[in-house]
Amino acid sequence: MKPNVLVFFTDQQRADTTGVHGCPLDLTPNFDRFAQEGTHCYHAYTCQPVCGPARSCLQTGMYATATGTWRTGIGLDQSLPNLGTSFSQAGYQTGYIGKWHLGSHEHIGPVPKEQRGGYEFWLASNLLEFTSDAYDCTVFDGDGNPVKLPGYRVDGITDAAIRFIDSATQSDQPFFLFLSYIEPHHQNHRDDYPAPTGYAERYTGRWTPPDLQTLGGTSAQHLPGYFGMIKRLDEAFGRLLDTLKSLGILENTVVLYTSDHGNHFKTRNAEYKRSCHDASLRVPTALSGPGFSGQGRLQNLVSLVDLPPTLLDAAGLSIPETMQGRSLLRRSEGWPGEVFSQISESQVGRCIRTHRWKYSVVAAGVGGNSQPGSDTYTEDCLYDLEADPYELQNLVNHPSHTAVREQLRTRLLARMAEAGEPPAAILPHPEVFTGFTQRRVESAEVLQ
Repeated sequence: MKPNVLVFFTDQQRADTTGVHGCPLDLTPNFDRFAQEGTHCYHAYTCQPVCGPARSCLQTGMYATATGTWRTGIGLDQSLPNLGTSFSQAGYQTGYIGKWHLGSHEHIGPVPKEQRGGYEFWLASNLLEFTSDAYDCTVFDGDGNPVKLPGYRVDGITDAAIRFIDSATQSDQPFFLFLSYIEPHHQNHRDDYPAPTGYAERYTGRWTPPDLQTLGGTSAQHLPGYFGMIKRLDEAFGRLLDTLKSLGILENTVVLYTSDHGNHFKTRNAEYKRSCHDASLRVPTALSGPGFSGQGRLQNLVSLVDLPPTLLDAAGLSIPETMQGRSLLRRSEGWPGEVFSQISESQVGRCIRTHRWKYSVVAAGVGGNSQPGSDTYTEDCLYDLEADPYELQNLVNHPSHTAVREQLRTRLLARMAEAGEPPAAILPHPEVFTGFTQRRVESAEVLQ
């Protein structure tokens, strides 16, 4: 029997909000247990640190420049094979609940059927942040009618998902449910993080991640609410796992937990994401169910584009040739030594991350909303993550790291070509600091 598939998708969640990534606040006991008992993608990264483009990647297994949704407001190309159509065509009951953010820009709430990615059951809003608040959640059904979900927004969305799962189990067909929360994304019209009543107070004055301890940003103001939102998300995740268990389908359900991108709390630019830093790129990701239970912590570098082919592979379905990611079930066939990300809106940028190095480039003088890519980039950042895990010292203009930059430049250009981008040139950083002598880092040290 084909397995059921459930995707639990959060919005703007840093990896280090989870216990398995070092958070000491016990925010995510359900996720932590789930990751330890299943397959934990310890090194998981988004390929586009902004909502709409990242979502296009997760639906299609393609990079954002290949999907055409390279910035927010560009609807998903419905001609592309995606998760909704692939599972529907394979006989699955498909459902989408929550935030979509892949409809045309003019659609704020209801999404026309032809823009829903092939999902059959529909209870969602294109821009949930604009049609709801923490205790005032409105989504839209398949006919475009508004549906008020009572309770805190996380709970209303979760209740709807439980109803879908319970109903789906009455059929002989397996189900594929994509459950998309907006939490812990900020509430746009107030620029805050509205936790459930009483939750933010639990985390006021508590732990702060090391990068935010140094850089600050809005973290002192916003972390308590952000943490409170994540606590409630984890409680919701536990409820869903209990639902699967009570219905006797947990062992035959592939469950994926992931997020679209992280949150740097206005430390790297004027907003919360859209940067090359791990605070923006690294996301909590784990899977359980057939093929994933008991596999432990993966050391592979995993990209968001790898998750769609992984889900299809786990269900025994064919992987469309258009998908640019790789199935995690086929790691023995070789795995890249870096992950590749495209950055838009704040800049036209590209970066790769290896286990040790972060290297990014930017199209100088080009607006991030003006074009998807460039034929010329300039080196922007280089971080030695082994010595500087919180990316506080940019080495891009240090002559001691010339060999490192040359190697990473070659690898980045290769990944850009693999993603289908046209040929481009990367220019060295225009300012080389020569004020001190440092041990030269040889090219052999890059291969990590």
